[in-house]
Amino acid sequence: MADRLFRVELTASFLARLDVIEAFLVEAEAGFAFDRLLAELRSTVVANLARFPRIGRRYIDNAPRSAEALALLASLPANSADTLREYLHADYLLLYTISDADAVVQLLSIRHHRELSFDLARLWPNSGA
Repeated sequence: MADRLFRVELTASFLARLDVIEAFLVEAEAGFAFDRLLAELRSTVVANLARFPRIGRRYIDNAPRSAEALALLASLPANSADTLREYLHADYLLLYTISDADAVVQLLSIRHHRELSFDLARLWPNSGA
């Protein structure tokens, strides 16, 4: 019996972050690194998440400690924080959510592991944050 494959979707916020990463790398004359990132996203990350959607750790397990970040988490739609997961690939940390009912993984954001945090308020614009 074949394992259930999840569909992996790229959200507008994920694509916007890719644009920021590309602009940074092109300006740093490292456009090849962006090409490599895209190839690895296609060949490795999407394939892994389609087969093993829970491969990343739960975001809430390593919850932020600042009052501002905690307030943003509290303002997210009900139960959405519980579905957030982090996946580390090379130098990048991806934030995604899983919908078991639809068998969908949504890539929400990507950032270099040295960046401070994800912009949670922008990911859920209707959260009131």
